[in-house]
Amino acid sequence: MERRDVVIVGSGPAGAATALRLAARDPALAARTVMLEKARHPREKTCAGGVIPKALRLLAELDVAFGVPHARVDGAAVAVPGRGVHVTAADLCRVVRRAEFDATLAWAARDRGVELREEEHVTHLARDGGGVRVETSGRTYWAPLVVGADGSGSAVRRTLVGPASGPVARALMCDVPIRATNWDGHAARRYDFDFRPCSTGLRGYRWVFPCVIDGEPHANVGVYALPPIDGTRLRRELDGMLGEVAAGARTAGWKAFPIRTFDAGTVVAAPRALLVGDAAGVDPLMGEGISFALEYGMLAADAIVAGRGSEDLGCAAYARAVTAGALGRKLRRLALGTRLFYGPRRRFWFRVAAASRRAQTIGLAWYNGQGGWDQQSPLTALAALVGLRPLRL
Repeated sequence: MERRDVVIVGSGPAGAATALRLAARDPALAARTVMLEKARHPREKTCAGGVIPKALRLLAELDVAFGVPHARVDGAAVAVPGRGVHVTAADLCRVVRRAEFDATLAWAARDRGVELREEEHVTHLARDGGGVRVETSGRTYWAPLVVGADGSGSAVRRTLVGPASGPVARALMCDVPIRATNWDGHAARRYDFDFRPCSTGLRGYRWVFPCVIDGEPHANVGVYALPPIDGTRLRRELDGMLGEVAAGARTAGWKAFPIRTFDAGTVVAAPRALLVGDAAGVDPLMGEGISFALEYGMLAADAIVAGRGSEDLGCAAYARAVTAGALGRKLRRLALGTRLFYGPRRRFWFRVAAASRRAQTIGLAWYNGQGGWDQQSPLTALAALVGLRPLRL
């Protein structure tokens, strides 16, 4: 049995961010940490790949250069029941392919002293004395602390933390070469969101993102939905969006993926175990996960370093940091937005959002983490909304 101080299960953005922050805060501890990956980087990860400005800022804090191929987004076209909204703002998003993005992060953590072991699939976890035994397809580890960065279906959550409370959303997507479409969003640096299906009961939206695959421009077309989920309806919505982008086309090579979302009852830690990223729960309104994954990982590493020598190794402090801090507040407000925009009064709230340019500006800045808006109180945002406070972005 191999003994480690920390075992990180998963090497996506959440696991890699935990490792990178550990390496920055406590290199000796990082050297006794191992990050386990069931595949081998660069490995495929089904995801639309939107990297918002807050995620770029967190990458800079982790001292990771954003050098992967990407499509830049400077505008949005948003269709809501009854009307459309167009937004122009510099650098709203960068769209990446997750294989390249995740590999960059995992390799950066490896290069800074955290051992990365690939093609090691976790087969069993159990508390064992004052720690956790982690069995993989290759060997057995023991560590005082395990970080679950193993996605929506997290084995760490199921085994060590307990049942999840947040709903599991589902997304379907496919990629289409731009030459096969009539969509101008790639050249215009624009992404499109379509909330019109909400009027007929879909608790989600359709999208088209610009992306770059093997150097060639593509359109990433998809649909996101919270439960209740009708698989046939999701395919129909994806076909419909694809038909608008490429007339007469139907889905080919589509991929589906689950998204574990956060709600007020989400538990992110238990004795000897922390959850980060999708394993903990991400944005229920839009399904965005990359910026949250990075933030979870950084908070986890900070708690682990601060908790060395304490009885619970920082697990309780991490839970408090998530739930009482900016991350938890933002996720709870997004959960509220989910109830408003996907609930029975959705038409009213979409009309309000579509009618107010100030609301759109504030909401976008808050969501993207720009201008400090995600740190502001609701009263400050309300004052700006009604014109009692200037908009400073």
